[in-house]
Amino acid sequence: MSRDMAGKLSPDLLRKYVYPRVGISDPRVIVGPGYGEDAAVIDLGEESLVIHADPITGAIEWLGWLAVHIVSNDIAVSGARPRWLLPVLYLHERTGEDVIDRLTGQIDEAARELEEMVVGGHSEFTRGLDRPLISMTAVGTVARGRYVRTSGAKPGDVILMTKTAGIEGTAILATDFRELAEDEGVDGGLLKRAAEFIRRVSVVHEALAAIGEGVTAMHDPTEGGIAGGLAEIAYSSDVMIEVWEDRVPVAEETRILCEAFEIDPLKLMSSGALLAAVPRDRIEGVLASIKEAGSEATVIGEVEDGRGLLMHKKDEDEFLGECVEEELYRLWRIRNRGGPAGPSPEGCRPRGKDI
Repeated sequence: MSRDMAGKLSPDLLRKYVYPRVGISDPRVIVGPGYGEDAAVIDLGEESLVIHADPITGAIEWLGWLAVHIVSNDIAVSGARPRWLLPVLYLHERTGEDVIDRLTGQIDEAARELEEMVVGGHSEFTRGLDRPLISMTAVGTVARGRYVRTSGAKPGDVILMTKTAGIEGTAILATDFRELAEDEGVDGGLLKRAAEFIRRVSVVHEALAAIGEGVTAMHDPTEGGIAGGLAEIAYSSDVMIEVWEDRVPVAEETRILCEAFEIDPLKLMSSGALLAAVPRDRIEGVLASIKEAGSEATVIGEVEDGRGLLMHKKDEDEFLGECVEEELYRLWRIRNRGGPAGPSPEGCRPRGKDI
């Protein structure tokens, strides 16, 4: 395996080394570690505790802000309202007070926006880092039996997404990769608009609105973008998902930046776009509830019998395996080495058709 891998462990490694090694079996754990699942669910009686941890490693300028919103999204798409946060800050040895002030200020602002509280955590100076990193844990509660799983999609459902593809990735390209974008001729005004996409990364309100309408599965697409999120729903639910590329909304700013960097907007980090599987007879109610919550949604695909993700593209169809490589990590390799990206990580190479 390449030492240059970035992003999540491949599903094969997770199944081999992680999922079987969880200590004792606790009957109160309703949802434990599993491919594609956004959060753990633990039975507390009348309520269930929903908890999830997520690292933020692909961003710099908006690190604290993203750390709160990304992990809160994972709680919300599981059916719970996020309430408590525990950040762990890993700071490189040369981190100044101005950076610490910015990170903690962003955490505070985002937590206030979602009406959450930081209740603990840890911070340290860590040797060997070239930039700060944050691992954030969020906790929420939901009424017993009201949680939603990534693995709940069923044949006959339709697939919808909110907002546009690559929201988080667009903001990162416009900030952390701004100089490279300018070198590629991207207009400064467009970069300024794209940087503001960071304000769109929360799906908490739209996810909580959709729950009451009977969605069968929800997911917050992060690494690997819309394609990665859909693959996780498909493989964890043991179904086939067909999606039409021309139905997936892509903002002009995202399209222009992706063309400049020669990357696929559907494989670009997409926090801020909620993915949901919905019974066909409930779709109108879900769309109306999401609109009332202040967002827009689009039907982009269907769930069928089989297994996998089939993307209908303009030129040819693409069948995607369980692991979709995040486009940003390829750019990080280019920037850090100053040269070509090289091959994709072993764990995320598309595998053969599995139907």
